[in-house]
Amino acid sequence: MDLPFIVTTLTRRGLLNPGHPVRVAAQLGALRRWGFGLAGELRQAAARDPGRVAVVDEHGATLTYQELLVRAERLARSMRAGLGVRAGDRLGLLCRNHHGLIEAIVAALLLGADAVLVNTGLSATQLATVTEEQALRVLVHDAEFTEQVLGLPADVHRVDERGREELIAGALPGTQLRPPERDGRTIVLTSGTTGAPKGARRPAPNGFGPLASIIDRIPLHARDTLMIAAPLFHTWGYTALQVAFALRSTVVLHRRFDPAATLAALAGQPCDALFAVPVMLQRLMELPPPDPRPPLKVVAVSGSALPGGLSTAFMDRYGDVLYNLYGSTEVSWASIADPADLRRAPGTAGRPPPGTRLAILDQRGTPVPGGQVGRIFVGNEMLFDGYTTGAGRERRDGLLDTGDLGRIDAEGLLYVDGRADDMIVSGGENVFPAEVEDLIARLPQVREVAVIGVPDPEYGQRLAVFLALQPGEALDPEAIREYVRHYLARFSVPRDVVFVKYLPRNATGKVLGRELRRYYA
Repeated sequence: MDLPFIVTTLTRRGLLNPGHPVRVAAQLGALRRWGFGLAGELRQAAARDPGRVAVVDEHGATLTYQELLVRAERLARSMRAGLGVRAGDRLGLLCRNHHGLIEAIVAALLLGADAVLVNTGLSATQLATVTEEQALRVLVHDAEFTEQVLGLPADVHRVDERGREELIAGALPGTQLRPPERDGRTIVLTSGTTGAPKGARRPAPNGFGPLASIIDRIPLHARDTLMIAAPLFHTWGYTALQVAFALRSTVVLHRRFDPAATLAALAGQPCDALFAVPVMLQRLMELPPPDPRPPLKVVAVSGSALPGGLSTAFMDRYGDVLYNLYGSTEVSWASIADPADLRRAPGTAGRPPPGTRLAILDQRGTPVPGGQVGRIFVGNEMLFDGYTTGAGRERRDGLLDTGDLGRIDAEGLLYVDGRADDMIVSGGENVFPAEVEDLIARLPQVREVAVIGVPDPEYGQRLAVFLALQPGEALDPEAIREYVRHYLARFSVPRDVVFVKYLPRNATGKVLGRELRRYYA
């Protein structure tokens, strides 16, 4: 990415505004010594804006950037002295959204240890598997997960919230922490919607380029106030935290997402931006419209498909402030749809931001003609370094396979047709469940919908629709089929229509297809 673009973007977003020369020098020195990972960004923010509020929790408690850094450093020294944590070790973090999780991540990175972000929705059995596969030395967890960690091996140090505070309070004075001999990595677990979650090694940014790519398309500014509702253990929530620290923003966190509490917080603590996953927008839309409307300038979503009908309805209520980032744990980001894109084509995933390459390839790795469906490959500065098992993903000419299918229209807009392994062949025809899902989601009676492929003795596979309706609503299965038949090809008409109270989702809002397939076990 060229330097003029980076400088221009950082200037537009207020990051190059003049400051006290001593603080600016300390800020740049922190980045030079500690890099552009989360620990380095916290250090640069504390150097430039030490008294700026870094984190606000749901009870109104605050920590400044300087206070947050001091607590993280004390925790790091205590973990090194008391628990023997060294560079190269792995620390598991099983926490909801609060400052303690941030302190533990930064403490691990300050020591050169890897921070493994654990999904709070894992069962005790899954947690034990992750602990073994990731070779965790320490597990920092919230008190609510105490029962789930009881069965872990005795040689795994378990640190609950009380223990974390004791480590911080009991830290012995010591020499100033120095950059470790190896850089600590952040390991994010894949969603595991179809199988066991895998650990993906996330790279740290090596400069201002990745930040410039995002804030060029999503208009975030230095010292904005950001509410991060997306889980911090998820790629999107963690990305939001990295961006927030780089911008020296104030971050508003709630341990759990609650739509009413979120709207109340936005009214009491005016925020410039909200980071969320699409299902959170659905829950907000189920509440009465707030009056007055929150003064949000940006609502940025990622993590799962954004139904076209939802994007339009949300902007009609909250204004043209919606930005949809399409990406994954492995590729970070591929494209961003801004409000104009979503108004023009509600189902689009947008366009690649500067510094990102996008290609639609066939099975042989050859680009497909415009408008045709193929495999989505992405190239940028933040492609993952592989899974912790040693496995990787297919690469072609520096581009990484997302595992998704999609197409690019004549205007350069990307459309995602779903996972490659979700596409079914029914009676010799390729059928994309996501297309049917998006169509049915537009019905006003539908609260949420999922479409999957199931075995069929005659056609090989068939579509099954799982529907949760709005309270007091009713729909007839044949009416659903007739509705789909009116808009799509005959082979896209679902044979099965199953009504459920709610769809099974993981902690980041993704539908668990394996749970739905149990209906056919």
